[in-house]
Amino acid sequence: MTPMKLDDLASLPTVVSVTTAARALGLSRGFAYELVRRNEFPCRVIRIGGCYRVPTADLLSVLGAERFGQGR
Repeated sequence: MTPMKLDDLASLPTVVSVTTAARALGLSRGFAYELVRRNEFPCRVIRIGGCYRVPTADLLSVLGAERFGQGR
């Protein structure tokens, strides 16, 4: 999976999939879901029905993107 660049993060919606968050963090999809199951994902994960979503603000915070003017 190709890691995301900082410029890619600016266009993310309010919540993203675990797969997108994993890509931003440089994790494989499988390992990301393993961390979700163990409740060890590095940022908050919200379960909506059968789907998991990661708040973009939390993801940006974990990445330290506010320091680069990408966070709010």
